[in-house]
Amino acid sequence: MKLDVHAFALTCGLVWGIGLFVLTWWIIAFDGASTDPTLLGSIYRGYSITPVGSVIGLIWGLVDGFIGGTIFAWLYNLLASRRSSTQA
Repeated sequence: MKLDVHAFALTCGLVWGIGLFVLTWWIIAFDGASTDPTLLGSIYRGYSITPVGSVIGLIWGLVDGFIGGTIFAWLYNLLASRRSSTQA
């Protein structure tokens, strides 16, 4: 069985981007906005636990999740095709 690379990549991008957006607002709701340095802020340029930072995180998450999903699906399809050719 092969994965649809574009569909899987889009799904990963949406899940990671929206997840990061929601998590940021969750933290803002309970602890308040903060411009303190975070681990994700050191990876995603411009990200912080602020309303503007949540939008920046959403964009970075979409891009990062899409790229990661593309690589994962491509690698999965490559390994699945090699495995099926050795079993035949």
